[in-house]
Amino acid sequence: MKNQQCTRCIYDKRIPHISFNVDGVCNYCEQYDQLDTTYPTDEIGEQKLLEMVDQIKKDGKNKKYDLIIGVSGGCDSSYMVHLAVKKHSLRPLAVHFDNTYNTKIAVENIQRVLAKLNVDLYTHVVDNKEFSRISRSFFLASVPEIDTPTDLALAATLYSVAAKYGIKHIWEGHSFRTEGISPPGWFYMDAQYVQSVHSQYGDGKIQTLPQLKLLKWLKWMLWNGIKKHRPLYYMNYNKEETKAFLQKEYAWQWYGGHHMENRTSYFTNNYYLPKKFKIDLRWCEYSALVRSKQMSRDQALDLIGQPKQFDESILAEIKKRNQFSDMDWDRIMNSEPMHYTSHKTYKPTFEKYRFFFEILYKLGYVTFSFYQKFCVLKEKEQKSFPLFDEENLDS
Repeated sequence: MKNQQCTRCIYDKRIPHISFNVDGVCNYCEQYDQLDTTYPTDEIGEQKLLEMVDQIKKDGKNKKYDLIIGVSGGCDSSYMVHLAVKKHSLRPLAVHFDNTYNTKIAVENIQRVLAKLNVDLYTHVVDNKEFSRISRSFFLASVPEIDTPTDLALAATLYSVAAKYGIKHIWEGHSFRTEGISPPGWFYMDAQYVQSVHSQYGDGKIQTLPQLKLLKWLKWMLWNGIKKHRPLYYMNYNKEETKAFLQKEYAWQWYGGHHMENRTSYFTNNYYLPKKFKIDLRWCEYSALVRSKQMSRDQALDLIGQPKQFDESILAEIKKRNQFSDMDWDRIMNSEPMHYTSHKTYKPTFEKYRFFFEILYKLGYVTFSFYQKFCVLKEKEQKSFPLFDEENLDS
């Protein structure tokens, strides 16, 4: 099969569920244009952001905090706190989920930004032994979603803290213009999936890891009225300019790459996914930057050809904390890649009640990417694992 590359971004035939129009532009670029229209960055977008802020202030009246912002020490979340306090005079509560793999730089970034802005911090620390048991289960299951327990625990922590303090709004630092949206089929996540994997490959016990169980999630949205917002969608957000600003204003430090402020994320993106599953998330990030004209296509093609940096000491730490010998690890890396469809998940429920979740999307409770990946795209369309496989192409 001959490879075909998008004439606009750097995606090619190896990306799952890709198609091309008559001009050779891929469907992901068309999706970007749809989002760009839905979330404008002109005067209309600015007005929508101001209306969001006004509603947040209204709902936060007579309360200690207006909104929740999840912080990791990364660029996007750090800027979110600055934006909330300095530009919009909001009173955020910063919330952090600690999976016990934070880097020193990330911790210092959180402390510096929050201290200068006088923002309170709420931290949930998972039991490191329990987290290692759950992580071990995901490695033994041979699935790519080893970061899913952390991602879902963060989301559950944000909702639970919002409910605890009567806060109705959560800000997320995601921007489709700078990091893109991963293709359907690369990753999946929900609480039943985590429980299923850990029950099959571990002891099944989850006590200190926050869980985003479906009924509890629906309660947080529909009973507590908690909404998530992505304000960067309405802004001309330039990643390099933001990093320079944070460094100057808060002595914030760059940690070397997207999601590299946490050692498990660093390990996942720079070692585990590319080596075992041939998934390189730089394709998403660089293509997004090309579409938003923050990087040239030639520059992106040059960068994607460069090997990813990796600190071998992190691999040693992963092996030690998950109790894997070198022989165990070789078996894991050489075992057949498995797909989430081998486990129990909420996916059939999301599909069955697609129109209900479409309403939640239109009301602002769930994101566009969640609705498209989890509710619209059918599970049966993802039965075979869609590896980013160069061996199947004649490039």
